Amino acid sequence: MMKLRYSPASPYVRKVSVVAIETGLEARIERVPTNVRASNGAFYRDNPLGKVPALVTEGGESLYDSPVICEYLDSLHDGLKLFPPAGGPRWTALRRQALADGIMDAAALIRMETMRPDNEQSPSWIAHQQEKIGRGLDALEDEAATLSGTCTIGHIAIGCALGYVGFRLPHFDWRWGRLELARWFDAFSTRASMAATVPRDP
Repeated sequence: MMKLRYSPASPYVRKVSVVAIETGLEARIERVPTNVRASNGAFYRDNPLGKVPALVTEGGESLYDSPVICEYLDSLHDGLKLFPPAGGPRWTALRRQALADGIMDAAALIRMETMRPDNEQSPSWIAHQQEKIGRGLDALEDEAATLSGTCTIGHIAIGCALGYVGFRLPHFDWRWGRLELARWFDAFSTRASMAATVPRDP
């Protein structure tokens, strides 16, 4: 059985969890709750960077970083691939995943900054990250009409990014002025894999 180190609020973990459900591999994965702030020799063996998600394969190999783990899981099943094998569809899916992961990165940085004491926070840093999120969301709104169709890793990453922004940055109304993207997200969120992985605090 594979072992997945996770935190229930991580959007990167959610992405892996959604892929596990979509590929029918969920039952082959043991979920191990992990506090990334607590020193743990076993955790650091699974990921020396001390980050989740980290996956230990059935063969005992450690994999980390959600794009790597997701593509590994996608290689283990015989169904329709979430990572298109070649050509334009592959590059579109990977580009969308990169954009969505960047939005998650910026949102996570804002989350960490706002957890610091008020006198240690940098409003300009927070604003800089918010601008990244805004530009990314605007780019997704521009292509929202093309998001229908076969589910890929790009769709999953976008769904997880939007869910995380709404969860951790409720003051940042990402839906304002992005009606097509919001409409797509509401429909995509009804997928069983998304409904089963809604983020929550530990």
